[in-house]
Amino acid sequence: MSTVPDINRILPEVILTLTGVLVMLIDATLPPSWPRRTLGWVAALGTTLALWSSLWQLSLPTGTGFYGTVETSPFTVFFHVLICGIVLVALLLALDTLPRESHHQGEYYALVVFGAVGMCLLTSAVELLLVFIALEISSIATYVLAGYRKEAGQGPEAAIKYFLLGSFATGFLLYGVALIFGATGTTEIYEIAHAIPTAQNQALVVAALALMLVGILFKVSAAPFHVWTPDVYEGAPSPVVALMSTAPKAAAFALLLRVIYEMFPTLQAVWSPLLWVVAVLSMTVGNLAALRQQNVKRMLAYSSIAHAGYLLAAFAGLGTTGIAAASFYTAAYAAMNVGIFAVVTLVSGYNDELPLVQDFRGLVYRSPLLGGLLIFFLVSLVGIPFTGGFFGKFYSFTAAVGGGAVWLAIIGLLNSGLAAAYYLRLAFAAAQRPTEEARKPLLALPQAGIAVAAALLFAVAATLVLGIVPGEVLHAAQSGAHTLQVPPTDAVMPVNVEMLQLNK
Repeated sequence: MSTVPDINRILPEVILTLTGVLVMLIDATLPPSWPRRTLGWVAALGTTLALWSSLWQLSLPTGTGFYGTVETSPFTVFFHVLICGIVLVALLLALDTLPRESHHQGEYYALVVFGAVGMCLLTSAVELLLVFIALEISSIATYVLAGYRKEAGQGPEAAIKYFLLGSFATGFLLYGVALIFGATGTTEIYEIAHAIPTAQNQALVVAALALMLVGILFKVSAAPFHVWTPDVYEGAPSPVVALMSTAPKAAAFALLLRVIYEMFPTLQAVWSPLLWVVAVLSMTVGNLAALRQQNVKRMLAYSSIAHAGYLLAAFAGLGTTGIAAASFYTAAYAAMNVGIFAVVTLVSGYNDELPLVQDFRGLVYRSPLLGGLLIFFLVSLVGIPFTGGFFGKFYSFTAAVGGGAVWLAIIGLLNSGLAAAYYLRLAFAAAQRPTEEARKPLLALPQAGIAVAAALLFAVAATLVLGIVPGEVLHAAQSGAHTLQVPPTDAVMPVNVEMLQLNK
């Protein structure tokens, strides 16, 4: 029996919660006329401490706490570090890009930190009711953040669409939880995995799996559950999109890995073809729609749908190979996507004054650093070697081939070539000589401060490390994969026990 105090199992979540409460208390005591930028640094410091505590959890033995509802393992640590890193970069980005005259910056930083609490808890929860609570903590924060720019008409519209559709998706997830409880009599993931092989009503189990997949695939904006994504990305502020396009998806993918590999490992013949179809739909629909977009944020929204398809291709892999590939791709996509939205934020401004592809024309000449970074992140999204995007796709498609889904890998490669068209269109626009009209708007943009410079540096460094020396991150992903799966002997333990009794 583990002697680790239960509080150590949720130490990152505790630190993030205390940070959010501290930010709110300080914000309430400051006069309205005082700037709130310091609160962002408080939130960033708390997130850094949470990231450190996540790494410290590697010294703990793998196990559960709080009556078997939360787990600490290399798998949970991997996603905790990833989520805390994304949140830290998003906070640094917001420090220099949120309007200084805004009186709601305290709420912004608190919501980001509280959302991170839900995301981290979602990756470590091994009890479905706690999964639901963690998902709601994360979702409510992102619903509000999506409408943060309330003076613009698109902000409240994006928040309402996101809230309504997200509520429906949560309803599907809850129905699935109810059905699996009816079939197995428990909501603990490990107990469910042990009970499924001997469940009396297998149809109820399959229905529960399908409903839960609908709820989770909505959160990762996979087709055909993607309709909210372009409108929300366009209406939300770019610093918010940098966060919501990466961190909540990382948490949702961690949940998806846990659900299918830990809770439903015996139903691979059911969920594998379903995810195969969803992956193809996401890649194809996302890329075809992105080709038609002139708005950069909408183009990147459809791009994120396509990348969800690339990542889902890894789920065709067998065992730890598929889990490690999916985990690595999540990290690679997060690094390059946060980076490109940081560049878009600086170029377009907080209010998206320059939203179109043609507005980026001549960016390399007007701001060589921003132009070079934009092209760098676009190259990584295409999947060019020596960037994180290349190894992300390489491992994902390799896992698919190893699992026998050769055609899925071929479709993924074809879609990658299709995606290069719209990525390179934006890159070529940035490399073209600017027109006289295009020279003026960029000069009015605020200069990048130390916070946003640090955010860009972290994103570039992560993308390069994952593209040049990916071994350490891949090893961490593989270590997490080994601790995720329920041992096959456990999955069939009730049957074996009965056979032994009959033999006696």
